[in-house]
Amino acid sequence: MKRLVVLLGDYYHPKEWSKSSLHRVLTLLNEKESMECAYIETDQLLEELKKNPDGVILFKENRLNPVDDSVDTWMTEEIGKAISNYVEQGGGWLAWHSGLASYPQESSYTRMLRGHFEYHPNHHSPVKYSSVKESDLFGPVSFEINDEHYFVKVNKKDTNIFLTSESGDGYSTAGWYHNHGKGRVCCLTPAHNKEELLDENFTSLLAKTIGWVGE
Repeated sequence: MKRLVVLLGDYYHPKEWSKSSLHRVLTLLNEKESMECAYIETDQLLEELKKNPDGVILFKENRLNPVDDSVDTWMTEEIGKAISNYVEQGGGWLAWHSGLASYPQESSYTRMLRGHFEYHPNHHSPVKYSSVKESDLFGPVSFEINDEHYFVKVNKKDTNIFLTSESGDGYSTAGWYHNHGKGRVCCLTPAHNKEELLDENFTSLLAKTIGWVGE
């Protein structure tokens, strides 16, 4: 039985939406190998990392109250270093959509990801996601969904780009993966809306990335 630790939900991303997507994904994964998820809150993460789970999934931005005048964040440098150490020692980490957002660029966490969210347009639009032929670890991918188009900055020399995104607003990287010490890191930018989080093409891709992270 593989055990995954999961942190979901923030001000802009209802936990119920991503949890429904993950439930569908686990149905796919459990056809091959039994996996269970422990849904936790941020103040439980340090203790959970000490238990060496097979993988961690983060769909949660760093800001706790993004619309307030004084904004609080949850990821301290202590937590970021603990995450990096956990992966270096053989853990797996999936930074999914908002799991890339508002974390300090020079933090241990963002350095481990080797990329970060920069911005997205205020509107949702059709976004086409396509796999990169030179990096087909997760198989051929080509689908279009109405999404919040994430534009990211990635250290392309030190990772493997496997997915790109394109819309009327431009072109960006949408997925990348690499080893970090003995462990594995995967970053995936889609999806935002409830309907798109349940899109079969997307959930199939998400299942493959989670399966790789949890190996």
